[in-house]
Amino acid sequence: MSFADTSAPAEARAAPLPDFEAQFRAPPASGVSLTLRGVVKAFGPRTILRDIDLHIPGGQFVAIVGRSGCGKSTLLRLVGGLDQSTQGQIVFGEGEPRTAGESPVRVMFQEPRLLPWANILANVEIGLGAQRKTKLARERARETLHAIGLEERGAEWPSVLSGGQKQRVALARALVSRPRLLAFDEPLGALDALTRIEMQQFLEKIWLRDRFTALLVTHDVMEALTLADRVLMIENGSITLDLAIDLPRPRRRGSVDLALLEERILKRLLRDETNSPEYAI
Repeated sequence: MSFADTSAPAEARAAPLPDFEAQFRAPPASGVSLTLRGVVKAFGPRTILRDIDLHIPGGQFVAIVGRSGCGKSTLLRLVGGLDQSTQGQIVFGEGEPRTAGESPVRVMFQEPRLLPWANILANVEIGLGAQRKTKLARERARETLHAIGLEERGAEWPSVLSGGQKQRVALARALVSRPRLLAFDEPLGALDALTRIEMQQFLEKIWLRDRFTALLVTHDVMEALTLADRVLMIENGSITLDLAIDLPRPRRRGSVDLALLEERILKRLLRDETNSPEYAI
C-alpha cells in the first residue's frame, strides 16, 4: 500500500521524506541478533542472574523456561531495557553495547495494559510513540489491526473485547513500530486453554511473516516447544539447558517428538522436588 500524497505538486512529491515516513514505506526489518556477555543482575546482596553468556541470531524464536524466581523475567527486563544489569554487556547486532534510551526491542506483558479511555485504534497507535499523531501513523495502525483480524473494531473500546482479542491488540501495539526484537513475558498466561492455543498459532503466524527475533518467557513447556526454535532453561540464575528444537512447523500438539522433549525438560525442572523426602515412596 502506498501512502504518497498524489494531490501535491510533482516538485513537492519529489522532496525527501522525513525519516519516520520512509520507515512506513520500507518492508519490515529483519530480526536483530542479541548477545549477552557476562551479564549479572543483583538486588542488594541477592544475585538473580550469574554471568550469563548468550547469543541469539537474528530472526530466531527462543523460549525461556524455569521455576518461578529463577531469573527468566529479570533477563527479559534487561534485554527490553526495563532494568539495568549490575555488570556485563547486552549488544544488539554488530553494534556497541546499548546506551540508555536506545533499544530495538518491544515488550509484550501478560496483561494487555490497554488504556480504557482510548479506542482500540488509538491503543495501537501508542506503539508508535511521538509519530502516532500523523496521518501515516494512523494508516500503519490500521494495517496492523487488519493483520490481527480486528480492523473493523478500531473505533470500539477495550472493555468490549474478549481476553484473547485484548492480547491481539497488545500484540498489534508491539508490532506497529516493526520491532526487530519482540520480548514476551508470559503473554498468554491469563487466557483459557483453547484461546491460548489459538493465540499460540496466531503468534507463530505473525512471526513467520515478519521474522523478528522473538524471546518468550513462559512456564508452559509445551508452549515453548510448540513455538520456539530453541529452548533455554534457567536454574538459580544460570542457563543450564540450551536445546535446539529441530522439528517442522506447524507442530502438532500431542506428537511423540514433542512429548519426548517435554518429558526431558520437565524431568530437569522437577528433579530437585522429586529428590526431596516428601516424594519418597
